[in-house]
Amino acid sequence: MKTYPGLALLLCISLAHATPLEPIERLDLQRYLGTWHEIAKYPNRFQEQCVSDTTATYARMDDGRIEVINRCRTASGEFDEARGVARLVGEAGSPRLEVRFAPAWLSWLPMAWGDYWVIDLDEAYTLVAISEPSKEYLWILARDADVAGERVEALVTRLEQRGFDAARIVRSPHDSR
Repeated sequence: MKTYPGLALLLCISLAHATPLEPIERLDLQRYLGTWHEIAKYPNRFQEQCVSDTTATYARMDDGRIEVINRCRTASGEFDEARGVARLVGEAGSPRLEVRFAPAWLSWLPMAWGDYWVIDLDEAYTLVAISEPSKEYLWILARDADVAGERVEALVTRLEQRGFDAARIVRSPHDSR
């Protein structure tokens, strides 16, 4: 019987990328709330204007949803800000959220909401990875903009083992002007 090692390698790579994404088991939302600094990400079209100092701030609203404020510094030195709303998917403690930055009057459209899954989180709630089922988007966030490089590298290694492409990940600078 003839074997095709190249085909076997291709099959293994395909299976690694086909592995369904699983979020963490449980999220303590109260501990998660607050400000996070973007450490790295997969580049995306809705952050093209951002050149540094990207943050995401989460706060509980009176109706139980979460206010989301994403900020970044643009090339002109000004800050750009996007405000949105997040909601839990499932029961309390779910690591699956949906986020909407579209106007409220569009909230009835399923496409107005994007998946926001917490897929890796340290016990101290200081370093996190966020993605969604297709693995097209990825963010690495930390409580401190100067998180230790070895912690980030260990996280990237775990992400690679889950089918993420480390070559696509770009670091997010923090100028702190």
